[in-house]
Amino acid sequence: MIAVPARIQAAWINTLSDRDLLDVESQLRDLFFRLEGIEKKKFGRKYDLFRGPAELMEAWDRWSRVHTATRERSLNPAHPPAGHS
Repeated sequence: MIAVPARIQAAWINTLSDRDLLDVESQLRDLFFRLEGIEKKKFGRKYDLFRGPAELMEAWDRWSRVHTATRERSLNPAHPPAGHS
């Protein structure tokens, strides 16, 4: 398991191999979707990511940075459909 820094920056992402980047993306995705699932259960149809707690927004930010990097490298993270992980 790769240690993920508190602040994810391009310089750190660029040190990762493709396999490590995919592993980190998977870790961060799992955390984000777990936190999002909690909020969706609480608020149902009124759920709004951008009105969620700071922890959720931070998880989204960290995952989205790494996920974007996978796309820039033309990698395709393999995940089950959202809500089924």
